[in-house]
Amino acid sequence: MAVRALWYRPGTLFVLDQRALPERTRVLRLTRAREVAEAIRSMTVRGAPSIGVAAAYGMALAHREGTLSPTAAAKLLRSTRPTAYDLFVGIETVRSAWEEGRDTEEAADAYRAKVVEECHRIGTAGAPLLARAHRVLTHCNAGALATVEWGTALAPIRVARQRGAHLFVWVDETRPLLQGSRLTAWELARERIPHAVIADNAAGHYLSTGRVDAVIVGADRIARNGDFANKIGTYEKAVVAKENGVPFYVAAPWTTFDARRKDGRSIPVEERGEEEVLSLAGRRVAPESSHARNPAFDVTPAKYVTAFVTPGGVVRPPAVARTLARLARER
Repeated sequence: MAVRALWYRPGTLFVLDQRALPERTRVLRLTRAREVAEAIRSMTVRGAPSIGVAAAYGMALAHREGTLSPTAAAKLLRSTRPTAYDLFVGIETVRSAWEEGRDTEEAADAYRAKVVEECHRIGTAGAPLLARAHRVLTHCNAGALATVEWGTALAPIRVARQRGAHLFVWVDETRPLLQGSRLTAWELARERIPHAVIADNAAGHYLSTGRVDAVIVGADRIARNGDFANKIGTYEKAVVAKENGVPFYVAAPWTTFDARRKDGRSIPVEERGEEEVLSLAGRRVAPESSHARNPAFDVTPAKYVTAFVTPGGVVRPPAVARTLARLARER
């Protein structure tokens, strides 16, 4: 296994500080719900499933502190990042336990275990799709760092490689915070998976010249019609992949699917501070008089998705709503 993004011991959430990678491996110890909220907001911990698990433990810590009500704790954590649906699922899972008098730490542990298991199953379900896709393109980081363990987009790559597939990964750098070049490349290098980092605007070149066999990304929220939100720049990759006949896969656990959203038009898109765009590695690269806009996500219509790789197998976009309805009946 590659790495653990976070882990918990009674009273303390340990978080691998993703802002420090790849230069330093720094672990933070969080003991209060407000510290967890700030870690999510600042992207110390990031990636929808990891955010959801961190928020679940944030609720457990709030219960342990005894200074916040379940409603206040949930409000605090919900305010951190509005796009990632897993955040809200993690919060509500532990909030229910809290209000019902059940053990909140056990509820958070169970939620974490569920996320890890679902990501493992995503790897198993998606590996056959990549058996003949020797060159795979990714965007942002949807590996173990983003999902506690295993990954979503990287899980099928890991399993396919374990089964003998010879894979090479094109890693989009993913501006402005470089989650691809800093984090995905770091994970792949640790596991000696062949890869090359490319500028975000080079992906179209490789897609159009026949040097990409498949694209696989994660997601932060998926509507019931199959529209989905992911890191800014995903939409462009999906459109260009479709234009060039390259399959485009989205890997996500069930906690990322938001059955309440009819389509992607109602998915909230977080806009972050302009300094992330105007600076690079702490150094301003734009004129002092310039301003920027910084949407953190974009929404890709379902028509550009070849298939979703889920813990229950491969689901084509037209079947998403039926699958979610069936899962709701079975719960």
